[in-house]
Amino acid sequence: MSLLRRSTFIATAAALALAVASPTAFAQNPRVTVTEDDATFTLANGVMTARVSKRTGDLQSLTYRDTEMLNFHSGHVGAYWSHDTTGGVQTLTKITIDPADNDGDRGEVSVKGISGGKKMGHGPGAAQGGDFPMDIEIRYALGRGDHGIYTYCTFDHRPEYPAATMTEARFAAKLADMFDWMTIDAQRDKAFPANLHEGDKYIYTAVQFDHPVYGWSSPAKQTGFWLINPSVEYLSGGPTKVEFLCHRDTTPVAAPIVLNYWRSSHYGGAAVEVGAGEHWTKVVGPFFLYVNSGGDTHALWQDAQTQRKKETAQWPYDWVSGVDYPRSNQRATVTGRLAVVDPQAPRATTPNLLVGLTPAAYTSPFARPDATPREIDWQTDAKHYEFWARGDEHGSFVIPEVRPGTYTLRAFADGILGEYAQADVTVVAGKALDLGQLTWTPARRGRQVWEIGIPNRNGSEFAGGDEYADPEISLLYAKRFPDDVNYAIGKGDFRKDWFFQQVPHNENPAAKAEPYFGVRTPGRATPFTVSFDLATAPHGRATLRLALCGTGTRTLDLSVNDQPAGHVALPMGDGAITRHSIQGLWYEKELVFDATLLKRGANTLTITVPAGPVNNGIIYDYLRLELDEAAKSVVIAR
Repeated sequence: MSLLRRSTFIATAAALALAVASPTAFAQNPRVTVTEDDATFTLANGVMTARVSKRTGDLQSLTYRDTEMLNFHSGHVGAYWSHDTTGGVQTLTKITIDPADNDGDRGEVSVKGISGGKKMGHGPGAAQGGDFPMDIEIRYALGRGDHGIYTYCTFDHRPEYPAATMTEARFAAKLADMFDWMTIDAQRDKAFPANLHEGDKYIYTAVQFDHPVYGWSSPAKQTGFWLINPSVEYLSGGPTKVEFLCHRDTTPVAAPIVLNYWRSSHYGGAAVEVGAGEHWTKVVGPFFLYVNSGGDTHALWQDAQTQRKKETAQWPYDWVSGVDYPRSNQRATVTGRLAVVDPQAPRATTPNLLVGLTPAAYTSPFARPDATPREIDWQTDAKHYEFWARGDEHGSFVIPEVRPGTYTLRAFADGILGEYAQADVTVVAGKALDLGQLTWTPARRGRQVWEIGIPNRNGSEFAGGDEYADPEISLLYAKRFPDDVNYAIGKGDFRKDWFFQQVPHNENPAAKAEPYFGVRTPGRATPFTVSFDLATAPHGRATLRLALCGTGTRTLDLSVNDQPAGHVALPMGDGAITRHSIQGLWYEKELVFDATLLKRGANTLTITVPAGPVNNGIIYDYLRLELDEAAKSVVIAR
């Protein structure tokens, strides 16, 4: 850092510390007040003033020291839940925390829509008449001295309401025009004025679990606006879910926008599907809309991260009541240690260990009679709560503040193919649960012959993986690998010689990526060939294990030494290639073939993506060939 830069940083950080950490310097922490008229509630604390619609539950205005934070000329104005409180048979409003009862320490208001069986919600993808039959209660809370406001929403499908599936569900805040610097992480920390047009908004998506705080700032006004998730228990898809966090809206005005998606169709999506007669409820939040001031963009971002730590330390908030939200003494901490037992990797550790308590996989209640029931697992579930935490490289983990219930314990780590799972883990309110030492024996199908990549649930280690957000990356493959991938085991370097995507090979020099649609130009079939030597001619059963983290095609073809060896059927695409991601849904596929197709000496194994639109390929996580010479020579494809 230059001397000038360091001096500027120190000065602005000091100013920010004064402006944010000492609100008494401005307002002497006046009491919170809540006032109302026929149409709105107004919460104020001398720093923040929030106006809430009694009809929709929208946040119509949010001012910070008399400066408006929200936008009023960009489609749906202000800040709002996509599933609002309109469409039902009745709307109830009340002050749920009256500051007159707590000496002005906190106020909270509630707007609740009663469905009566009618569809509620008018978010993206919803039909004109509404989306989902459920009661919806939206709350906003403001504390003394808070530099921001909390919001949360309770969704309640009563047993007498009809069965339904939910479209996309989110909270969105459209911000004032002064905000022109977006910060998601170190890679996406940039000036983003309204006239900046590059690619499409999907280049800014990121893993929600890794980004609990994000937002915008105004260098000119030295003010920041941040969305802080103190917990991810109410979000969908676990610790690998890629989502929108920030981007600029394009209709009708390019407003800066902050999003909190808890159910979407992006990158494989996640489901809320409720059957007839089922009672389902979920509380999303509270999360914090935080405003700070007095520093440059870097100082504002650093302060927002500090505030996130404070919010997480307070989770669950002790001021929440009247909804299904257990307090800390009604939750439990779950601990344990995973011991990896793998004779082929005797010193295996668990770097980047992620351990979670999730609902058991379940069958969609909307399967057609003539179709195979669709299974919903933790990656594709938005209906339930999930609790995830990072463990250490020795397998130890601590999962705090878990709601009572029965879960499946799951875990995965870099360098280990597959996932640990233990069903029927029961968490009792107020009672810590130590699971002790758990043995994790990763699946093996025989002796490992070779491997390519690192099992880590994304394609970041492969060639091109550091450029995944470039909408043209699928076209660049054909230029960088004109003769396709030919990878020699023991000689090749997957970081340079194996492309992270395998897509139809473009041969049209005029092909371009289209915003939101990727590259739809047709390409030819693309073979990736692995060459390797064997000391002896094998027999028995060989298994190619493919870990994939993005899909746009329905099949892969395999040949061994130029002989057909079968094909791999893939699920529906998740859009990870079309929408410029390094990961979508993760899964493993195995193709078992007769080992006598292999021979002593030089061998080749070729995986081919069929011809089609360039989007229609796969993203690799990892590949491994295993050989079981004690097994019968049979062909099993799955």
